[in-house]
Amino acid sequence: MRFRFLLVFTLLLCSFPNTSFAQEKISGPLLKEFGETYTVPQPDIPVDTTATYRVVFDIAKSPENPAKLNPYFNTVARFLNMNTSAGVAQDHLKPVLVVHGSAAFGLLTNQYYKEKFGIDNPNLKLLEQLHALNIPIVLCGQTAGSRGITSEKRWQHTQMALSAMNALVYYQNLNYALISF
Repeated sequence: MRFRFLLVFTLLLCSFPNTSFAQEKISGPLLKEFGETYTVPQPDIPVDTTATYRVVFDIAKSPENPAKLNPYFNTVARFLNMNTSAGVAQDHLKPVLVVHGSAAFGLLTNQYYKEKFGIDNPNLKLLEQLHALNIPIVLCGQTAGSRGITSEKRWQHTQMALSAMNALVYYQNLNYALISF
């Protein structure tokens, strides 16, 4: 009986086209260690490879485990990698990170992150790679003040805004699309 069930199950499984493996997980091409994406062979919504993608990411959350990379920072790497893989030129990708709330601790130097959480800051390597691509990383001044994140404690390439609200309005007024989590 069990053999018959397995045989029928196997025959049924083989009779359906295998669509579950249609997408392949890939890394890169811009950030090989971050922002893995999946191939989408024939998207119904085409990617305009001639457009300039101005996007401001509103990032306010951090992972519960401080040893983990902030997945919202990593989303920016995914944005870069998937669009470059789809044929958009790197100079047509203009993301900006506006960081506030608990995500702000991800912008601490390694020394102060370690002081606060007892471990190395897992975000710094990605932040350095984003900086090398000239991607602005903006910290909310109100969050910095309320959480005691002084200039001495911040990752050196952090830009400061009066508030996340002001930074988000600023970039949206420059025709950046808002992506908020």
